[in-house]
Amino acid sequence: MFGRGLFQLIFSTCLLGDALASVVNLASLKWTLTNANGTINVPSIGPPTQAHIDLLNAGLITEPLLGINDFTQRWIVDDNWTYTGDISPFLKSDAFKQSKKTLLVFYGIDTIANITIAGHPLAWVNNQFRQYVYDVSDLLASPRNNELVIELESAWKYGLNVTARDDTESFPTNVRTSDNYEYPGVRQWVRKVASDFGWDWGPAFVPSGVYKPAYFVTLTAPTGGKQTIGTPPISPGVDEVIKPSPVFIEESSIDIYKLGESFSVAPKEDADWIVNVTLGVQSSTDFRSSSLTLTLPELSISKTFNVSSVHASPNASSDGTNWVNAVWQIPDSVPKRWYPHNLGTPQLYNLSVTLDLKSSARTVDSVSFTTRTGFRTIQLVQSRYTDEQVRAGITPGDNWHFNINGKPFYALGTNIIPFDPFYARTTPESVRWVLESAVKSGQNMLRIWGGGTYQPSHPSVAGGVYDFYSVCDELGILAWSELIFSDSLYPINDFLLESIEPEVRQNVRRVNRHPSNAQWAGGNEIEGIITSAAPRLENGTHYLNEYVALFQDFLQPIVSSETSSVPYTDCSTTTGVLSLDPYELRLKNATPGEIYGNGGTPSHLPNTLTSLTFVYTERYNYDASVAFDYSTFPVTRFMNEFGFHSMPSFYSWEEVLTSPSDFSFNSTVVTSRDHHPPAGSLTFPNPNAAQGQAQMTSAVQIWLPTPVDFESNLNKTFTQWCYSTQIFQSMAMVAQVAWYRHGAGKGENNLGALVWQLNDIWQGVSWSSVEYSGRWKVLQYGLVGIFSPLTIYPFWTARNQTLEVLIISDRWESVRGTAQLTWLDWNGTALSTEKHEFEVPSLNNSVVLQRTGLGSILPEGRNETDVWMLMNVTAEVDAKTVTNEQYFTPTSLANANLVDPQISLTPNEDSGHLTFTLSAKGGVAAWTWMDHPAGTIGVFVDAQTGVPTNGFYLVPGLDRTLRFEMNEALSRVKNPSPDDFVVRSLWDNTHI
Repeated sequence: MFGRGLFQLIFSTCLLGDALASVVNLASLKWTLTNANGTINVPSIGPPTQAHIDLLNAGLITEPLLGINDFTQRWIVDDNWTYTGDISPFLKSDAFKQSKKTLLVFYGIDTIANITIAGHPLAWVNNQFRQYVYDVSDLLASPRNNELVIELESAWKYGLNVTARDDTESFPTNVRTSDNYEYPGVRQWVRKVASDFGWDWGPAFVPSGVYKPAYFVTLTAPTGGKQTIGTPPISPGVDEVIKPSPVFIEESSIDIYKLGESFSVAPKEDADWIVNVTLGVQSSTDFRSSSLTLTLPELSISKTFNVSSVHASPNASSDGTNWVNAVWQIPDSVPKRWYPHNLGTPQLYNLSVTLDLKSSARTVDSVSFTTRTGFRTIQLVQSRYTDEQVRAGITPGDNWHFNINGKPFYALGTNIIPFDPFYARTTPESVRWVLESAVKSGQNMLRIWGGGTYQPSHPSVAGGVYDFYSVCDELGILAWSELIFSDSLYPINDFLLESIEPEVRQNVRRVNRHPSNAQWAGGNEIEGIITSAAPRLENGTHYLNEYVALFQDFLQPIVSSETSSVPYTDCSTTTGVLSLDPYELRLKNATPGEIYGNGGTPSHLPNTLTSLTFVYTERYNYDASVAFDYSTFPVTRFMNEFGFHSMPSFYSWEEVLTSPSDFSFNSTVVTSRDHHPPAGSLTFPNPNAAQGQAQMTSAVQIWLPTPVDFESNLNKTFTQWCYSTQIFQSMAMVAQVAWYRHGAGKGENNLGALVWQLNDIWQGVSWSSVEYSGRWKVLQYGLVGIFSPLTIYPFWTARNQTLEVLIISDRWESVRGTAQLTWLDWNGTALSTEKHEFEVPSLNNSVVLQRTGLGSILPEGRNETDVWMLMNVTAEVDAKTVTNEQYFTPTSLANANLVDPQISLTPNEDSGHLTFTLSAKGGVAAWTWMDHPAGTIGVFVDAQTGVPTNGFYLVPGLDRTLRFEMNEALSRVKNPSPDDFVVRSLWDNTHI
C-alpha cells in the first residue's frame, strides 16, 4: 500500500556482517514515533513515512480517507511528532568503522524539524522540497547516545508562530487568493505543499514526517575500485549493490541544448548539440586529478574531459561539495530527436558517465552511472507577431505557445495535482496508470500545478518514491513544471529566500536530464492576483514590487543559471514579457485590442477597450446556464486551466462511505467532501459546500433529465446523480476544448488547452477526469474524442440559431477526409444524411456546414426536441485511418423526447475475455455508459480499433463491441465476472 517495495531492507546485511557497504538505508534501523507529551509511542516503518501512516499501521487511527477522518484526525496536525532511530547497529558495523567520512542524507523532510544525532545537535530544517546532506563523521566519533532524533514541529503551529512575529509582513485580507482553506494564513511562510493546508478539491491533513528515503553514506579511503551506481542523487533499490567508494555524487545535472541557446536566445535548430554534465561530489580524500568520460553507446560516441580536482574539504564551498563539469559538443545530425508521442517518437538514449579520480600514480577510483535522456529543443515563443502575420489575420500582440524541435504544435492536456495526501505512500503503479491514461486520451502535455509538489524523476533518484518524469520521457508526454508557489502574495524575507534558492537549484538540476520537461513557471496564478489587486490597495505598488522582486529578479536568474534547455516564465497564467533580455514582465503594460500571454478575455471583448481586456485568467464559470455560450469563453493564445467539478462514481464512494445513510447526493458526509467554495476556517462541515452542490445540481437540471428519487433503490438515485454530474462535466469541458482548438485557425492563433484537472487526491467532489483509484470518469473518455488529431465539432449559437460544424486538426500537414452528418430521431431512424469532402490546413480548421435558423437546420417538419445529429469524420493521418464521432442536440437533453433504449449487454467471448456487445433494442441510448466492477481498474476500448470508448450514443442497429483492458497491478479483483459489468444511459435517470 505504501510503495515501499524498492526501499525496505536495503543493505540490511551491511549493519551486522563484514560487508563494506557504502550506502545504508535508514529504513533498516529500528524506529519509533512519539508525540509531544509522550502519551503515544508506536513503532515506525522509517523513511519514507509520515505520522499518519505510522499511526494507521499501529491501529491508533483508521484509514485517513474514510468518512470524516479529515475532521476527526485534526488532532494529529496540532501535535508535534518525533522520530527516533536506533543507530547502534550502524555504529558497530564495519562499514562505519572503516570509513573516512560518514554522510547523513535526507532526500525530503516534511517540514519543520530539529535533527539530533548521537546526542549532538545537527540541524534545524524548514523546507520540505530540499535535499539535505550532512557530514556527521565527527559527531559519530564521540557519540553521547545511539539515537538519530528528528523532532517535527506542527507546520500549522509553526506558521502561526511566524505570522505572529513583529517583523513578519502582513498581507491585505481583501486580496483574492486561495488562502481561505481549512488552515488559512500561514502557508506563504512554510515551504511545504500548499494544498496540505486544504484546497477546493481535497482534504487538509497537514502531514509531517521523513517523507522520502534517507541514508547513511560511508566514504572509504581510495582503493582503486570501480563503482557502478544508479542515476545520482541515488536511492538504491533492493537488488542494487553499491561497492565501497571514496566519493558520493550528491547531485547531478544533465542539460542538453543547442550551441548558443540560452534563456533569451532561441535554439538554432541546425546548431550542434551541447551535453552539459555537472556533478556535485562529496569526497573522503584529496585527489590530484579527475576526469569525466561521457558515452552514448547506441550512437557509438564517447569523449573524456579533464575536470576540476576533487578535495575532501573544497575551498570553494562551505558545504563540502565539489562541482565538476564537462561540456560535450555533438553534431546536430548524430542523435535522433525526442518528440511527444502524437508528433513523433519519444527517442531516448543511454548516457553513461564515468568519473575517474587519481589519488596517486597508480591508484584510480572510478564511479559510473548510466541514465536515460533525450535530445529535443523546447521553446516558449513570446515574440511579437509581425506586421505580415497581422495582415494575414492574426490579432496583434505577442506569441505565446511552445515550439518542439523548431515547430509550433498544439498542446493538449490536463493539470496534475498531488496523487495522495501522503506522498510517502504513493506507488509507482498508480502514478504510471494516471500518466498512461493521459496518453491513451491523446494528451501531449501535463501541467504540474505549483500548489503541489516537485514531481520526482524516478523512485531511485533523490528518494523519488515513485516514477514521474522518467515515465513522461518514455511515454512521450511533455511536463510543464512549476516552482511551488501558488495563489498568494509571498514574502521576500531573507530566511525564506536563503532556503528557496537551494530548493530551486536542486530541483532544476535533477529534472534537467528529462526531455519531457517543457518549462519552469515561477508559480500558479499569482501574477493575476497582484496586478488586479495592486490598484485597489493603499500600498499596492509595494506588493507589486515584491512580486517582481521574487518572480522576475530572484527566481528567473536562479533557474536560467541552472538550465539552458527550457524556458522560464513568471507565472502559470501571465501577460507575458516586455523583454527577455533584460527579463522584464509585461504585467499591465498592454495595448488595447492586442492579445498577450496565456489565459484570456471573454470572447465578446477581443478588440474592445475595457478594463477586462487586461485581466488574463482561466475560465471557471459555475453558472451552468452559460456553459455553452461561446460569448463567455475567453479568447486567448493558450488556455492552461479551465474546469467544472463533478462527483466521483458510486464505486469510489463505496471506498470511503461507512453508513448506508451516507449514500445520498446531499448527505452530511458527501457534502463534507465538497470543499468548493472553501470553508476559510476549521469549521466543519464546510459551510459553503451547498454552493458547490447547487452548481452541480443546477447543471444537471438545466442540461440533462433530472434523476428521480427511486424510493425502492436509493443507491440507484445516488448513482445516477454521480453519473449525471460527470456527463455535464464532460459536455462542458469538451465544448471548451473545441473552442480553444478551433482558435488555432482564428486571430488568437490558440495553440494550447490544458483541462483542470487529471487526477484526484481522494474520493470526493473535484474537477478530475480520473478518480483516486484510477477509474476513468466520463470526462476522460470525452477527452479521447476531443483530443483526437482530427475532430469534428458543432458550434451552436442559440441566440441567433447558427450552427457551424468544423473539422479541427492539430497535424503539421494538411489533412483530407470525409465528414458525414446524419439527423436521427430518438427512435434511431435516420432522417437525412449529407457528406462533405474537406481539407484542413496545418494546425487549422475547416467549416463543413454553416446554417442559420432552425428551419434550415432541422430535418423538414421536425421539432428540436425530437431529433439529434450524429457527426462522423474519417481521414488518413500518419498513414493510419482516424475516425471521430460527436453529437449535436439542438435543445437541452432535459427537453429531449427520449425513448426507452432497451439496452442489451452481452458477453462476447469469441472476441476475447471481458468483451461485450451492446445493442439498443428500442430507441437511442444517449450517453451509454459501461461500468466495470468494484475492485477493478482499467479502460474500455473499441474491440476493433483499440481506441478508448465509453459515454456514447448507442443507436438501434449500430451495435458496439467493447473490450475491458484491465490494469492488473492496480486491480484487487483479478478475475472479474462478466455479470458484474453494468450499463446505463440517460433513460435510467427517470426510469427503473
